[in-house]
Amino acid sequence: MAKGYWVSVYRTISDPEKLAAYNKLARAAVQAGGGRVLVRGGRVVAYDAGIAGRTVLIEFDTFEQAVAARESEAYQEALVTLSDAVERDFRIVEGID
Repeated sequence: MAKGYWVSVYRTISDPEKLAAYNKLARAAVQAGGGRVLVRGGRVVAYDAGIAGRTVLIEFDTFEQAVAARESEAYQEALVTLSDAVERDFRIVEGID
């Protein structure tokens, strides 16, 4: 089975305190859903139309597991905490078998 990945690129962060609160809740939700953080922040070089913003990459054993973690009650609670603190591009992608 192909792995699933959460990919987030933050365009703007307007409220770092809300982001910090979200991070605590999201970390617990991701771990409960079986996710492993591969990239969190760090250096970025963006090419073409890319955005050199904060980037987060989380791996799950399957694509379905990644979707289920995003839809979980625990992660939905984290999103409420995040509310309007950021503008980001979030997607779930399927890896190659």
